[in-house]
Amino acid sequence: MGAYILRRLLLIIPTLLGVMVVNFALTQFVPGGPIEQILADLEGEGDVFGAISGTGDAGIPDDAAGAGSERYLGSRGLPEEYIAQLEKEFGLDKPPVERFLNMIWRYMQFDFGESYFESRPVLEMVLEKMPVSLSLGLWSTLLIYMLSIPLGIRKAIRDGSRFDVWTSGAIIVGYAIPGFLFAIFLLILFAGGSYYQIFPLQGLTSKDFDELTPLGKVADYMWHITLPTIALSISGFATLTLLTKNSFLDEINKQYVTTAKAKGLSERGVLYGHVFRNAMLIVIAGFPAMFVGIFFAGSLIIETLFGLDGLGRMGFEATVKRDYAVVFGTLFSFSLLFLVVGIISDLMYVFIDPRIDFEGRG
Repeated sequence: MGAYILRRLLLIIPTLLGVMVVNFALTQFVPGGPIEQILADLEGEGDVFGAISGTGDAGIPDDAAGAGSERYLGSRGLPEEYIAQLEKEFGLDKPPVERFLNMIWRYMQFDFGESYFESRPVLEMVLEKMPVSLSLGLWSTLLIYMLSIPLGIRKAIRDGSRFDVWTSGAIIVGYAIPGFLFAIFLLILFAGGSYYQIFPLQGLTSKDFDELTPLGKVADYMWHITLPTIALSISGFATLTLLTKNSFLDEINKQYVTTAKAKGLSERGVLYGHVFRNAMLIVIAGFPAMFVGIFFAGSLIIETLFGLDGLGRMGFEATVKRDYAVVFGTLFSFSLLFLVVGIISDLMYVFIDPRIDFEGRG
């Protein structure tokens, strides 16, 4: 198993390199850049899209737009020396290959540089926003597992019954509802929209959080995290419930279950003594992957609706402003986390069922 883990760890390097190469290459063809964003703000156009549209007051020709033409805005009356100074400050005065190699060398040392617009280390910004996104991902994943596994087991035991039919209908309806729409519904119903004001409208903690007792801090935190956690769990809940049901049905219909019943074991003894471990293999081992999936997907809209300052919002704002230092820093962090979690998922398979041998498979 040690050799398998070592191979997987070594594969992280070329995988990360490939991800960064593709995304760095794409940014060379995306219209606009941090220089254009600053110049657009200085000239009152608000954002980079106005600066490159070719139809603004400055009369920039359409064929001049593009990430590779970072000096074309000098024709708008701004000094070339000022633009050159900005390019040097951001490191954009060097060839793309040299910039990429320098970036990879720094990333190998976990030095993500500084934000173009906030003049703060990117790593510091990521660590600052991480608790919000981790809270949403962790609590949503736990909620999904706590509800889906018991419901999925019960549906498998009572397969085809009225309970199974109506719960399947409810699950499908829940799966069809977009997370952001369900979040708006929760806000309207429970956060003072038009009915009840039970939960806070935004934020992860109250303003007087530091003055609360330890127990009060826990209660305040849970009070704030409840609605966004529920909103983020709606789609994953349906998927895991049906996965659990189908996994148990597949095991229940196997020959060893019939043999165990023939030996006189009770249905409960067969279910939890034999079926449970085999059926839960794919469900429990998928916990890390589901956590990362929830951590990445849907966090932007949920964070925006509930006023949470997490990685989703930071990444979106950095993309709009073309703050490439933040974009690539968060991309590298997310990719590394995803690859490490993939290894953890494999280790959980072996932990749950020692008969699995990835190294022997090779």
